Amino acid sequence: MLDNLVSHYKNRLLQETELDRIQNLSERDMRLSIMKMIERFIQEEKVILSRSDKEHLIARILDDSVGFGPLEAFLHDESITEIMVNGPFEIFVERDGKLHLTDSAFRDDGHLRHVIDRMVAPVGRRVDEYSPMVDARLKDGSRVNAIIPPVSLRGPVLTIRKFRKQPFSITDLLQKGTMDSAMARFLEGAVQAKLNILLSGGTGSGKTTLLNVLSSYIPHGERVITIEDSAELRLQGQHVVNLETRPENVEGRGEITIRQLVRNALRMRPDRIIVGEVRGDEALDMLQAMNTGHEGSLTTIHANSPHDALGRLEAMVLMGGVSLPPGVIRQYILSAIDLIVQMERFMDGRRRVVSIAEVRSCREGLEIHELFAWERAGMGPEGNSLGQFRRSDKPPVCLERIKNNGIRLQDLWRHSTC
Repeated sequence: MLDNLVSHYKNRLLQETELDRIQNLSERDMRLSIMKMIERFIQEEKVILSRSDKEHLIARILDDSVGFGPLEAFLHDESITEIMVNGPFEIFVERDGKLHLTDSAFRDDGHLRHVIDRMVAPVGRRVDEYSPMVDARLKDGSRVNAIIPPVSLRGPVLTIRKFRKQPFSITDLLQKGTMDSAMARFLEGAVQAKLNILLSGGTGSGKTTLLNVLSSYIPHGERVITIEDSAELRLQGQHVVNLETRPENVEGRGEITIRQLVRNALRMRPDRIIVGEVRGDEALDMLQAMNTGHEGSLTTIHANSPHDALGRLEAMVLMGGVSLPPGVIRQYILSAIDLIVQMERFMDGRRRVVSIAEVRSCREGLEIHELFAWERAGMGPEGNSLGQFRRSDKPPVCLERIKNNGIRLQDLWRHSTC
């Protein structure tokens, strides 16, 4: 019965509402206006409903009219970190790193497509049969990815990566066991000493979260330029300029790529450049920026280990069509990257920093020296990952540079002169 009433009152709203007037209202006023109209419809038609059914009916109509339908409750649930819609009838959510199938569903493909369009339109993105994949963001910064037929064979697929209203702090990461206090102190010193840091890891391993936390160590007086495909970084500095790529329009024009934004950022007098993710030919421009007076830059990359991260970085430079010998490219990387921080998501849902490694020069060109690591010790009885953080006895080469910036870490490597 409620399904029929929802459909009926939505049709009455469309027929009897002055849409132009309502669309100019704030979201709060729009909800109040729609709520009053639905209550009037119920009184006019003398429909008898219990209080809970009436509240449920109004909530569903509001979610469809103003919100994002069956996803609205999940978007407001702070315990949910990711929402995955596999076609109209299957919605998964992630809580504490684990996936759960929900009882919610869309009516059909058209209903889901309507919600996707409402999500991507405010940021100037589109999705149709000619452009069936799209990245966008919601007002709260949550990242949205949608893919529709003919590329998707099971109907529209929607993935939403949510972000906390209150960004994570280093205290939160320590409490969650993402790293230990020694690692946190070292990374704080590295950021303040303007070392270039590459954050590596798989999808959902916590790279962006850690990048946001590390940004809190950047001195407030520095000018920071962020560059992303879809803006999701929420840096905690004072002087931050956010840049975002733009897809081509319907006529195939107007595309703005990360590479173009990196080049333009160099003309904006940055103290640091932060690239949300390096994934293509912009890698060379990023390395050049790090090598030409923009120390302290940060970026992320998809890779399974620090060695893989350097290999991917080298491959990306070659993808840019630059005819440089491998030795020259490695020298570029050596001069640009100081530290690689490897993130990993474990089977129990925990995210951890499993390695902090220093990039050093050697006879063969460059080598990776691991400073901190997570030492695995199997799985616990409840499926939780066991292990402990360990620290290398040999101090890093960059320790002297950190010391010269007035940051003392003498208790981390007691036998060093820092």
